[in-house]
Amino acid sequence: MPINILNLPSYIVTNFVENEYDYHINAEAREHPSDCQVCGTPDIVGFGRNVQLVYDLPMHGKRVGIYAETRRYQCRACSKTFYERLPEVDDKRMMTSRLVKWLGEQSVKRPFAHLAEEVGVTENTVKNVFNDYINELERMVRFETPLWMGIDEIHIIKKPRCVVSNIENNTIVNVLRDRNKKTLADYLFRLKGRDLVKCVTMDMWQPYKDAVRAVMPQAIIVIDKFHVVRMANECLETVRKDIRCSLTEKQRRGLKRDRFILLKRETNLDGLDRITLESWTKNFPALGAAYRAKEEFFDIYDALTIQEGELLFRSWEENLSPEIKNAFYPLTRAVNNWMPEIMAYFDHPVANAYTESLNNLIRVMNRLGRGYSFEALRAKILFTEGVCKIKEPKFKRAIQVEDMMVPFFYTTSRTTPSTISTGREINYGADISTLVRLIEEGKI
Repeated sequence: MPINILNLPSYIVTNFVENEYDYHINAEAREHPSDCQVCGTPDIVGFGRNVQLVYDLPMHGKRVGIYAETRRYQCRACSKTFYERLPEVDDKRMMTSRLVKWLGEQSVKRPFAHLAEEVGVTENTVKNVFNDYINELERMVRFETPLWMGIDEIHIIKKPRCVVSNIENNTIVNVLRDRNKKTLADYLFRLKGRDLVKCVTMDMWQPYKDAVRAVMPQAIIVIDKFHVVRMANECLETVRKDIRCSLTEKQRRGLKRDRFILLKRETNLDGLDRITLESWTKNFPALGAAYRAKEEFFDIYDALTIQEGELLFRSWEENLSPEIKNAFYPLTRAVNNWMPEIMAYFDHPVANAYTESLNNLIRVMNRLGRGYSFEALRAKILFTEGVCKIKEPKFKRAIQVEDMMVPFFYTTSRTTPSTISTGREINYGADISTLVRLIEEGKI
């Protein structure tokens, strides 16, 4: 029988039994205590034995249980009794330290139930190991507080969650359990460097605005252009659907591909699309008016200043034809309610690439979400190896002269350098594009 079957030098294997699913290994510690674990006195005597089951890493596709014989001792000085501490066993649970580490890493990648079955523990035990692992990562990993912060939502497990992002670097720095004001305000309040945040982009959700105003009053709030123009498309959709509902089946066939064409910008229409659109607008004037209103609203974002943007919107609102005014009311109401924050875009424009990337992430996360808890999916987003965008510290070279390190820096081939850091590593968070790619490739 090989002594190193466990590959744990601190143990002596005394026996093992193998069945279809498990390895049952009997072992005892190679070294035993010589001092009292309570008072430190060396005057201790044996006081019985016990066998404890310790779970270990699976081997050869089978679960592993170590039946560790532990000795009980009594101290003659303080009369206390104690069991010897088992080496390489986790302090909180009867598992080897390497199993706890492996479970923590695997629990980010795989469902808890699968790991519990593979190791031979309960699903709740895996969840507890996962929580400890994530708490340690949270303590050790610090994402740089973005100067330009994005606050949006992402649907995970059929519920909207608040996602905090770094707009400038297209990364995610946190995903919160919900999008309530208190949840976001608590997170922002604990955020190191929150007073340095210059701008916050968001959609038109009042709790986001209230939380930012309460915790980071210096930050300028900007409503992302994408969320506003999307409402214009939704208003056009209302008109299109109303018209289709009043048509016969034969007339509906004449509007084939209508949604696809109507959502296009006029500058992107090809020759056939233009002819088709002209035909529709002649037969359905309300549809033509809604399309022109949508296009003219998009044109407002060509303004160069806040003042010009407000004037263009007022003119656009006044010129809405009566037949489509009700359909576009949600948009006009939203712009009037959020006017300062929407118009702030003209001083602080937001790149559309951020929102498009986030939409891609929503799509793949919904596909990935089956069988995972929110906490596990959040960990996948934030802590998967290789997804974070990191700026390494700069280094300079130092040479050794007469056995002393001299801070004389140069780049000749004679240099035998030691590296001296001139900065710190900056973690900007999980890169959205990298995250989407890894999920689509099945690597997460």
